[in-house]
Amino acid sequence: MDTRTSPYRLRIERIRDALQADGLDAVVVPSSDPHLSEYLPERWQGRAWASGFTGSMGTLVVTRAGAAVFADSRYWTQAEAELAGTGTELVRIPTGNATAHLDWLAERVPAGGTVGVDGQVLGLAAAAALRARLQAAGIALRTDVDVIAHAWPERPGLPQAPVYEHRAPHAVTPRAAKLARVREAMARHGATHHLVSTVDDIAWLFNLRGADVSYNPVFLAHALLGPAGTQLFVAPGKVDAALQAALAADGVQLADYAAAPAALAALPADARVLIDPRRVTLGMREALPPGVAVVEALNPSTLAKSRKEAAEAAHVREAMAEDGAAMCAFYAWFEQALADPAWRGRLTELTIDEQLSAARARRPGYQGPSFATIAGYAGNGAMPHYRATPESHAVIEVPDGEGTLLLIDSGGQYLGGTTDITRVWPIGRVGDAQRRDYTRVLQGTIALSRTRFPRGTLSPMLDAIARAPLWQAGLDYGHGTGHGVGYFLAVHEGPQSISRALPEPAMAMEPGMITSIEPGVYRPGRWGVRIENLVLTVPVDTPEGGQFGDFLGFETLTLCPIDTRCIDLALLRDDERRWLNDYHAQVRERLQPRVDGDARRWLLERTEPI
Repeated sequence: MDTRTSPYRLRIERIRDALQADGLDAVVVPSSDPHLSEYLPERWQGRAWASGFTGSMGTLVVTRAGAAVFADSRYWTQAEAELAGTGTELVRIPTGNATAHLDWLAERVPAGGTVGVDGQVLGLAAAAALRARLQAAGIALRTDVDVIAHAWPERPGLPQAPVYEHRAPHAVTPRAAKLARVREAMARHGATHHLVSTVDDIAWLFNLRGADVSYNPVFLAHALLGPAGTQLFVAPGKVDAALQAALAADGVQLADYAAAPAALAALPADARVLIDPRRVTLGMREALPPGVAVVEALNPSTLAKSRKEAAEAAHVREAMAEDGAAMCAFYAWFEQALADPAWRGRLTELTIDEQLSAARARRPGYQGPSFATIAGYAGNGAMPHYRATPESHAVIEVPDGEGTLLLIDSGGQYLGGTTDITRVWPIGRVGDAQRRDYTRVLQGTIALSRTRFPRGTLSPMLDAIARAPLWQAGLDYGHGTGHGVGYFLAVHEGPQSISRALPEPAMAMEPGMITSIEPGVYRPGRWGVRIENLVLTVPVDTPEGGQFGDFLGFETLTLCPIDTRCIDLALLRDDERRWLNDYHAQVRERLQPRVDGDARRWLLERTEPI
């Protein structure tokens, strides 16, 4: 990139012009929107617009003299490439929750200076940490200014996709019953009102879906539950008359999306408002009248939607079978294309995304991808959040001599569930080092998949179980082991998190939760290995018959062969072989009736016992 004409250099200069106009010394641009979403509508992708760094997480800070993006290890390689020549430096941080940008700011903004941030997209915890650090350095904080809006005149508007109803049989529980359940939780907290801003909570609570955010069937909205009714704040024209009537029948009245702060400001003085401090922005919190009592607690809907009902779990199993059949069709095609001279030079990481999406699109109930497909050939697979683009992607070809690995992490949205699966495939002759990495990762997946634990175990406590086989070999990985998965909703949801996060009571494992298990090993510039299945938390019997309390285990939901050609059989124990053979027997039994021809032959070959 020509550093003199980089569009990102020019955009950073426009931000500095806006700083000058607003009397600011610096601005913080978080990766968030008014709903603290993981995936952002284009309107709130200011960090990517200004810096060129497109990772899903990261913070941009711009001062009068410098600019930096703060990103964790999942994005270092990507950020280095995307920030090259832009004039914005990369600051490496250990985790996504690290606060290095606060110290960076305090060192570069003089005492008496002022830092701006848009309070409408800043979480309460982040706001408190920012304010405390700046105050200690004698720096003022303004949260009433949107510098990006001033610097980005062509900024996109609100998304206009229509809202639609998630219907039975896939919507198992009626909307009125969900609202009643949340009101019961409000009563237990002594709350008269409840503000919900997170879009997946709102979609679940109202049995509604949309397309305002890429890969997530959600829509932008706020909701305010009161003693007598509920207000749903959504942009005009997104809900048709029939759906408005259905909502009204359940006591839900529509209001303009922009009217939510005013509705909060108009609450009576004796109101007690339940908010989740980690799921509400500073702007929405400050809209509440000063005298109103605030009750801070986890959104009741967050825990409720994480615990899938038995009928929902049945639909998820069906979605997993359809997804597995699509995998068989794709991988059968892929292995043939890899050996076909007609595809030489034309088989790329982008081709994989196209063909995989096409295979899923042929399955009943498929609605679209659940995230951007990661197809990482060789060294690209070592970047956990890599994404091929038309401008930068690899051609897949069998190397001379020792081969390499291809990592494919993909998922689908189905009316009856959300899928997320990672598999690794050999491209050419597998080397000994590749086999060792692959086998240790597989052992980590197996170890956690087989684990039993007392009900209520805090999910971060399970993280080390998947890492133990890798630690034994001196290996580790920089991302979490598992995240919650929604029901035709977000591919990442809480409250559970199998990771190195600090354990909290809300993270307790409960029956019905769907969680990923995805350990990995990454060799920068060489290859990456990650083997991911989704599992359902289920009650299990123990030899003690419950004397020591209720125990839980995992039912593996994902149905797709795990390639056995990459395994170092000498490292695999007998019990691990049995688990893998039993899993492949289940995959074969469940998928064989759904596939034929090449896909069926591929399935039978890849599920042979070892």
